[in-house]
Amino acid sequence: MSALAKEENINLRRWCSEIDVVGNNSSGVLQPEDDSSFHFFNNADSRTVALYTVVITLVMPFVLYKYLDYLPQIKNISKRTKPNKEEVPLKKRIAYTVDVCFSVYPYAKLLALLFATVFLIGFGGLALYAVNGGSLAEALWLSWTFVADSGNHADSVGTGPRIVSVSISSGGMLIFAMMLGLVSDAISEKVDSLRKGKSEVIEKNHILILGWSDKLGSLLKQLAIANKSVGGGVVVVLAERDKEEMEMDIAKLEFDFMGTSVICRSGSPLILADLKKVSVSKARAIIVLASDENADQSDARALRVVLSLTGVKKGLRGHVVVEMSDLDNEPLVKLVGGDLIETVVAHDVIGRLMIQCALQPGLALIWEDILGFENDEFYIKRWPQLAGMQFEDVLISFPDAIPCGVKVAADGGKIILNPDDNYVLKEGDEVLVIAEDDDTYAPGSIPEVRRVDFPKVPELPKYPEKILFCGWRRDIDDMIMVLEAFLAPGSELWMFNEVPEKERERKLIDGGLDISGLVNIKLVHHEGNAVIRRHLESLPLETFDSILILADESLEDSVVHSDSRSLATLLLIRDIQSKRLPHKDTKPTSLRLAGFSHSSWICELQQASDKSIIISEILDSRTRNLVSVSRISDYVLSNELVSMALAMVAEDKQINRVLEELFAEEGNEMCIKPAEFYLFDQEELCFYDIMIRGRQRQEIVIGYRRANSERAIINPRKKSKPIKWSLDDVFVVISSGS
Repeated sequence: MSALAKEENINLRRWCSEIDVVGNNSSGVLQPEDDSSFHFFNNADSRTVALYTVVITLVMPFVLYKYLDYLPQIKNISKRTKPNKEEVPLKKRIAYTVDVCFSVYPYAKLLALLFATVFLIGFGGLALYAVNGGSLAEALWLSWTFVADSGNHADSVGTGPRIVSVSISSGGMLIFAMMLGLVSDAISEKVDSLRKGKSEVIEKNHILILGWSDKLGSLLKQLAIANKSVGGGVVVVLAERDKEEMEMDIAKLEFDFMGTSVICRSGSPLILADLKKVSVSKARAIIVLASDENADQSDARALRVVLSLTGVKKGLRGHVVVEMSDLDNEPLVKLVGGDLIETVVAHDVIGRLMIQCALQPGLALIWEDILGFENDEFYIKRWPQLAGMQFEDVLISFPDAIPCGVKVAADGGKIILNPDDNYVLKEGDEVLVIAEDDDTYAPGSIPEVRRVDFPKVPELPKYPEKILFCGWRRDIDDMIMVLEAFLAPGSELWMFNEVPEKERERKLIDGGLDISGLVNIKLVHHEGNAVIRRHLESLPLETFDSILILADESLEDSVVHSDSRSLATLLLIRDIQSKRLPHKDTKPTSLRLAGFSHSSWICELQQASDKSIIISEILDSRTRNLVSVSRISDYVLSNELVSMALAMVAEDKQINRVLEELFAEEGNEMCIKPAEFYLFDQEELCFYDIMIRGRQRQEIVIGYRRANSERAIINPRKKSKPIKWSLDDVFVVISSGS
């Protein structure tokens, strides 16, 4: 008999036995033996289903991974379309979609981890239900405990439950590790964002500095001094440097910021998102520093920054102060920025100051006192009680300040420096003064002054001078034009540098200088290296009235190299002069001093430099201090003066109009005048008397320097106190002509 027939016979006998059981049942209804056996069969079926589900779920990913790329081909066959050979495989598309999802959505990783946790708990509970004797709810709870605490599976009994428990615990450890990784990455990313200066600055009424340069240290110092009277302020620096490096460099300044906080952020001022990060729309002033690139590149970058600032949607509350490198690029920036922009042409300011100091030695010391916030500076304020008064009375109405001009309300806010005595202040007019701080002065009663005769010494005629330029500046054509306006006919300007003569003429003409149109000065060209002694010895160094050592254009990008070259040139010139002029003559050798009957500050400075005024352009303040202490140069100009000007204009943009006029070759200027213009020798007068006498010369006397003192005193405190003056003293004035 075959095996199939035997199996059918056995099934038939089993069926007959079941009929007999039913026949013996009194009720005549077919029933199971009892309820427990019925539940047993149901549980067995459900556990079998759960086991099959677990196995299929485990096998399905491997099957899909192997045959996933064949699904599009099956789809094309069913639709009877030709397969596209350029179509990307499905596995790559799915991987790309997952990668984009994790990259674009910040919470995708967290949601994926949550889904993996829920899936592991559910899948593990189903597997435990298939191999254990408990209910599905108990299995799910047991799966959660295995995921949360890996050690809970230690008391599992049986091979199947142990395998499942260890698997669930391993998955739980993997998920816990992933969760720790996500939390650690999130914390590290936040800390890294704070460390790199990517967090947003929530400030208002602060000063924002865009960019980084060597002037930043001096600028921060001046802003801190300016904020001292109000208990400090906030300065935010945005630059394309690492935040930690910026903070380290600022810490090296070793300067007490007196309550002012300096916040650094890393970013580009050309990106609106970075500007928004530093609350640009809430800043009371924005300073755009020139970059370390050449002049045209620096000004082009400044122009792009101004364009970015004009694109701020919320608008700007404060004004923008832009440091320019070339005067020729200034109109374009003003055209783009409009009335919101104030420009300070750093190179032009230094060049004009060097010429003024060459013609009037010691003037840079005066500018240091006025531009910096450490001493006295310019302020503009309206005083209603002064309306209807003439300026000659307003001039002596302030015990703690010196009025220098008037801001006319009726003329669109125009500032008039050194106005006429009979000008009457009108309602709304403001007074420009030099004072210690904006809250340290107020008008008082008019003091009694002596209006007596004093020596009417005429202005000295201009004599021809001989000036030497060592080095080549980008704006040397502008400096020549200023000298042409200041010097007398017959003057000579010797130009000593490494630029070939034909190249010099081309550069001067390209800069807008008409060489053939020069009337007062004659250009004398010499080619050579200013740090080679043999080249310097070919020049008649003992015959020059003034020698200007310029920061050469070829080294302007390197402050250290430029200062080293200027210092070497200065030392060589002094040594050559000392050997050619071993004996100093106390008699003035310059024709511009021949009219003075007594020695003056200019005489003293000339004698200190072997009969030549030497002006050195030093960019680093540390080098400047070294030169000043060693007394090998009469004065050194540096970028610190430009930083002072930037800080002053940032505090009050109106002051820029004042500085522009005082630096220009036309209009009012700062001058140093001898005492014999205002008094007799040993005459006893108070400072108010000197101010009144200065008005008869259409000048405003703002300070003096005694013969035996080292620095000038601007805005004296006790103006009514009589002082016995000497003809060796000098006075600092604002005059309409030198």
